[in-house]
Amino acid sequence: MARQRNTDRHADYEGFRDDAARRSRDRSATGRDIGELPPVADAKRRESCRLDYRLFNETYFCELFPLAWSGDHVEVMTTMQIVTLRGGRFPLAMPRGSGKTTLAETLALWAVSYGHRRFPLVIGANVEKAVEILDRIKAHIETNELFAEDFPEVCYPIARLERIYNRANGQTLGGEPTRIGWTQRQIVLPTVRGSVSSGAIIRVAGILGGGIRGAKHQVAKASVRPDFVISDDPQTATSAKSKTQNTSRERVMKRDVLGVAGPGKTIAVVMPCTVIVRGDMADRMLDAKASPGWTGKRFKLLYAFPTNMELWREYSRIRNESRDESGHSAKANAFYAANREAMDAGAKPAWESRRLPEELSAIQHAMNLFFDDPEGFAAEYNNEPRDETESATAERLTAEVLNVKLLPLLHRATLPREASRVTSFIDVQKDVLFSGIEYDEPLKDAVIVGCDIDVTSSDLRLEV
Repeated sequence: MARQRNTDRHADYEGFRDDAARRSRDRSATGRDIGELPPVADAKRRESCRLDYRLFNETYFCELFPLAWSGDHVEVMTTMQIVTLRGGRFPLAMPRGSGKTTLAETLALWAVSYGHRRFPLVIGANVEKAVEILDRIKAHIETNELFAEDFPEVCYPIARLERIYNRANGQTLGGEPTRIGWTQRQIVLPTVRGSVSSGAIIRVAGILGGGIRGAKHQVAKASVRPDFVISDDPQTATSAKSKTQNTSRERVMKRDVLGVAGPGKTIAVVMPCTVIVRGDMADRMLDAKASPGWTGKRFKLLYAFPTNMELWREYSRIRNESRDESGHSAKANAFYAANREAMDAGAKPAWESRRLPEELSAIQHAMNLFFDDPEGFAAEYNNEPRDETESATAERLTAEVLNVKLLPLLHRATLPREASRVTSFIDVQKDVLFSGIEYDEPLKDAVIVGCDIDVTSSDLRLEV
């Protein structure tokens, strides 16, 4: 009898324990489930932007683009829209400060939010730049209230994480996992039944930092590969001057990027960029002969210079002699105001709204940039860098320059008989080591050479 009572008590305890565990699971599941999505605030407004990337920017991101568009901006956004919807390979050289990085960010969001693309891969000049882009895309999702109202399936589950992102592992919507991914280099949008953006991926990578070749994302029983590449300014001021880095970056764009979609599939590519020096990676990608199959276009800040450059040179002299601490010159402004009609004649600025508050016109703004740095203006604002032979001050470090300077009286591959060693040097920069090579004995075949070593690549190439 006692044994029967103990058995009953044990059974009662096990039942109590199972009930408690079930209640705990129910409470936990209830706590993880975020319920139903809020309704779309304005379905008509949302739908109007589905096939209109420019309107998408004007509707949801107008604070990012406070100035009136230029005609070039409209053309760039039209091209970006065509690439997103139909495919293609388009390098687009835009003047520095034109907002191309911001356009890259909103383009990725437009592409995934409407289901135009499932897996955009955003490539930066390096990993750090790429991560910065993803951080801003995350901020758009988390802080843009109007976008959140019209795209609740994108924003609401992420907002419910309350920036505690490890909650994503257990979050459910209507009992189904949302499977949000929110890492340093990748966003996986919420899995929402019936949503065209469900499970879409935005990933970033540096052009030489790995993560491009073989990129894929595992979902359920399949692997998803990138179907869209947005390469934002894929070179730096330093890399543009390095033959090795230019070659490496061009090779990545033409080989790794074009193959990232997988066998038998084509990838859509848009590459907002700026040309820094003649023959750099961007310059070659924009050249139809050097890059067949790529359709490039160069945009400028100033399409034609003023006819009366003598007046502008006088303006520049006055400006240089009378600048205040902020760099502004009231005297130069007065001179321009008094002679504006003659000074503006012949000039064709690309963007009428682009000027500083103290400047009177877009032409004046462009000419100020030109006089401050003519060579930089030709390259980074007009995307037509001067040939270095056109500049008396420009001199790149090459094998020929080194040999002329260091061995002026000797022929190639010869050294003075009394020499016992050739001494090398290294000019350490952030991404590149500009270097000379040191030779020990025997010296009869030695020669000083110039080279650039790409420290971000496993390939070591010497420019002899």
